[in-house]
Amino acid sequence: MKKEPVLTLSTSVNIENVLVFQGGGSLGAYECGVYKTLERHGIKFNVIAGTSIGAVNAAIIVGAKNDNPAQHLEDFWLTVAENVTSSFIPDSIRPSLSVLYAAMYGNRNVFEPNWLFPFEALYYYLTSPYLYDVLPLRNTLNRYIDITKINDSGDKSSGPRLIITATDIQTSESVTFDSRNMNIELEHIISCVGYPFYGISWIQKDGRFLWDGSLQSNTPLREVIDASPKNNKDVYIVNLFPRKHHELPSNMFETWHRARDIIHTDKTSHNVRMSAVISRYIRLLENMYEIIMISSDENAKSRFRESLTSEYHKLVQRRGAIIRNIVRIERSEDTHYLFEDADFSLCSIKHLIKTGEQDAEEALKKSPLFSK
Repeated sequence: MKKEPVLTLSTSVNIENVLVFQGGGSLGAYECGVYKTLERHGIKFNVIAGTSIGAVNAAIIVGAKNDNPAQHLEDFWLTVAENVTSSFIPDSIRPSLSVLYAAMYGNRNVFEPNWLFPFEALYYYLTSPYLYDVLPLRNTLNRYIDITKINDSGDKSSGPRLIITATDIQTSESVTFDSRNMNIELEHIISCVGYPFYGISWIQKDGRFLWDGSLQSNTPLREVIDASPKNNKDVYIVNLFPRKHHELPSNMFETWHRARDIIHTDKTSHNVRMSAVISRYIRLLENMYEIIMISSDENAKSRFRESLTSEYHKLVQRRGAIIRNIVRIERSEDTHYLFEDADFSLCSIKHLIKTGEQDAEEALKKSPLFSK
């Protein structure tokens, strides 16, 4: 007797490790610390994704010009850190001074103002659609990213796959750049960081005008699932913006700060719930298939087998990825400062890196994916 094929989810997918970086300006140094810990523990990733500064971090890791991407990433952050605000200045005022300096003079390795002198700033506020150009970032990334290495990562046999996101200004659509399906260029990476609320310029690339991907989603897990719908996933998410804050804001600056956190914090719970629903639906189809195969009615078996198999394979091919586990490494705050993501002072950058390392260690201790 001919044995009927059995549909099984386990034979149709692989498991891939995914690391997702958020956008958050200078807070991206925290992601550097997180990655240092993950690499130190030997955790390898099939996909590294990010938006805004998270896209930059992801690209440096995948395209590192040496064999130690964690150290390479830390070197980048120490390069873009500013030493103009002394470490002897109290912590309570140093971030504000750092932000004020960046607003007036930019950051020599990341962005530069359009004006030649600070008193010209008001004219550009009134007449220009953006205030800062990111040409310095392009020059900096040239020192840290091997584009050839990134594009080689599209091959399954090589390094991690890079997925980064931007936003189309004119259509409001999320735009995904995927090293598996295209050749990534430096302009693709830079196009992910044009944050309009801080006056960072957009980038014109591939016939589109592109802004920061965080305008659509600051945690691009959905884009990863869309780009890789067949493989089950163990996901590590670095959340730069606290989800919980028990104290109510006491002034307008704290109000704006909390609203900003809510806008940009991790919102992937819906993706996880949908993954579970699809998983149950796939297993239901498998069970129906097995029940029908028990039937002695050959016509019914043939009819339903064809219908179920078609539906099953469409679902697996398009939305079959199941999020098996999520490890969240979340940054917390002792103080609530609205412009903390624009503080590039060396002390703050070093503190963020160290905190990211420590928080990642604690998250791994609690994770079922990592046990010794």
